[in-house]
Amino acid sequence: MKAKIPQSKKSPPVKKAGPGRAKKVVKKAAPALTSYLGIHNLKSPLGSHKKRRILGRGTSSGHGKTSSRGSKGQTSRSGKSRYLGFEGGQMPLIRRIPKRGFTSKFKKEYQIVNLEALRKIKEPNITLEALENKGLIKDKNKLVKILGDGELKNPVTIQAHAFSKKAADKITAAGGKPEVVNA
Repeated sequence: MKAKIPQSKKSPPVKKAGPGRAKKVVKKAAPALTSYLGIHNLKSPLGSHKKRRILGRGTSSGHGKTSSRGSKGQTSRSGKSRYLGFEGGQMPLIRRIPKRGFTSKFKKEYQIVNLEALRKIKEPNITLEALENKGLIKDKNKLVKILGDGELKNPVTIQAHAFSKKAADKITAAGGKPEVVNA
């Protein structure tokens, strides 16, 4: 015969959280700062270290049979690289267009001012600073060339890096003087 175990008082049934019933939230006390912040207790933020992707372990590895490199061909091989402008083996655009001439690396770029614009300046000496202040050139440190479009009525001394032959003739004809400034 089996021995009977005396039964103690039954505990009340546990109520499960469902719609309309809230779970009990247990709040934990914030830990007291007992030590100073230092290198010994710094932690990197969550998600700053990613797990390295291990490839070539078959279809069940999560990276597929081809190790997430698509299918066969040039792009699936190791050491694959394509140069800038590669068009899949088609003749690239840079090789299809015709090429003529060259660009000199010694070319001088001038800021151009016509004599017509200089008539508005009522000074006997026109310097690079005066041209910049009047808005005829953008930068006095760059080269300036005076061209002969227009007429001068007053004798004026003009400073610039270069003069066209026509401009120099018109300035001297008006009684002025073209002064070449070295860059």
